[in-house]
Amino acid sequence: MKIVPDIILHNGTIRTQDDAYPIARAVAISDKRILSLGSDRDVLRLASKNTLVIDLDNRLALPGFIDTHFHFYEWALNYDSIDFSSVCSFKEMEEIVSKKALAVGKGNWVLGQGFNESDWPENKLPDCDDLDRAAPHNPVCIWRCDLHLAVANSLGLKLAGISLATPDPKDGVIAKDASGHPTGVLRELAPNMIRNVLPELSAATVLENMQKAIHDAHGLGLTSIHDIRLMGGLDGADALKVWQTLRQENKLQIRCHVALPGEMTDQAIALGLFTGFGDDLLKIGYLKFFSDGGMGARTAWMTEKYLDAEYGMPLTPVAKIEREALKADQAGLSVMVHAIGDRANKEIIAMFQRIENHGQTQCIIPHRIEHVQMVLPEDLKKLSLLKNMAVSCQPNNLSLDISMIDTCAGSRGKYAYNLKSILKTGIPLMLSSDAPVADPNPLAGIYSAVTRQRMNHTPKKGWYMEQTLSVEEAVKGYTITPAVASGTGRQLGSISKGKLADMIVLDQDIFNINPDRIADTKVDITIFNGKIVHER
Repeated sequence: MKIVPDIILHNGTIRTQDDAYPIARAVAISDKRILSLGSDRDVLRLASKNTLVIDLDNRLALPGFIDTHFHFYEWALNYDSIDFSSVCSFKEMEEIVSKKALAVGKGNWVLGQGFNESDWPENKLPDCDDLDRAAPHNPVCIWRCDLHLAVANSLGLKLAGISLATPDPKDGVIAKDASGHPTGVLRELAPNMIRNVLPELSAATVLENMQKAIHDAHGLGLTSIHDIRLMGGLDGADALKVWQTLRQENKLQIRCHVALPGEMTDQAIALGLFTGFGDDLLKIGYLKFFSDGGMGARTAWMTEKYLDAEYGMPLTPVAKIEREALKADQAGLSVMVHAIGDRANKEIIAMFQRIENHGQTQCIIPHRIEHVQMVLPEDLKKLSLLKNMAVSCQPNNLSLDISMIDTCAGSRGKYAYNLKSILKTGIPLMLSSDAPVADPNPLAGIYSAVTRQRMNHTPKKGWYMEQTLSVEEAVKGYTITPAVASGTGRQLGSISKGKLADMIVLDQDIFNINPDRIADTKVDITIFNGKIVHER
């Protein structure tokens, strides 16, 4: 019986990411899968009167983007919060908080995330007094772009039970002034004291927000994501439950690996879960651990002091992570470990060396180090020797961190975001956004990896340009590499005959334009599971 295509795309540049057939002119899709690739003539003759035939008019087609580090559940829950990512000054931040307070009404929470004081002309971190002036009659809490630091006002602190007498929570810091009064600045797990008293969204609102978020992700060309847990693991079960509900109700229009908090290692093992368990839409992902914090909060764990702070801080002790990771390794549960500072990366790379030396792993999917933001050359050499390992790095965070790293690390910034050096180790390099920490747009990430500049094209000559990636290398980091490294390479990551039909069409050929224009490229069409889910 002749198989008839549902969709044919022709007259395009189809970069397949499949080395066996790198470029085609046309592709046919039937029943969720790639039916055929080839010339316009060969593919078009497969069409029937019911086939949707799309003329690409020489546009570029790629596999659907895969984001391997996306706090997607949190991103969806915060749809009604202030987005500070485009706020350009301290003064503008204050004005936006004041307007939001008026909009929500007296006594209601004002929440926001994404501010980056290191790029403001004032270079001033807000404190409790600043937010009191902006919103004297509302509780306020706003998160820095890296989510390792938040600032609350007096009403917010009061509702969270934070006062002069409140001790630091485990793995958190409540900043206090010389007299012992909280300044409003909360680091690492301390902001969870605020989260614990925020009003809960209804189940219906959460589902609605998730569907909105998936729709917006399609507009960015995303067809697969790894939903990653934040510190504290407060949302692990809730997130998995929401993803399962979407799957059961046939509303899941994006492929998802759901990470579990490391605190749930024993429960996951007892239930017989393993990384990769699930179907083509929803899988159990990795157990997530945190070895340190973030450089913006000066809590990333460093081998040398910051220029304006101490050494940062380890969060979960490495010995504890190692005990849990060994158990998980023998149960088929792959782990991912957050490591930002060079000391954290040194310790975690050494830890994975010991785990590999311990015995035969039961994991069919490699373990991962997340961020690898600052790493020393000698530790990259050790990383290259690991056999069951991948890394996930976030080039778009680079554009947020240039000023901050120059300020706090100076010339040691040459060890930060060493994407080229990591690629040369041979370890699979997956690229991702860390959204809502940074813009979830993969094209912005590709731009950052290729130019090593902020979104406003500064610094003019780039930042440590020896670490740039080519467009081809960056695209692989969002397509075939994450598919293979997370165990789905036979189904996803390239436009290959028989694979699932997840594809995108761009309005510009990012391989052949000035790199300055890559971040402005738009996704014209997104195809997920063989169906068009986005058209611009």
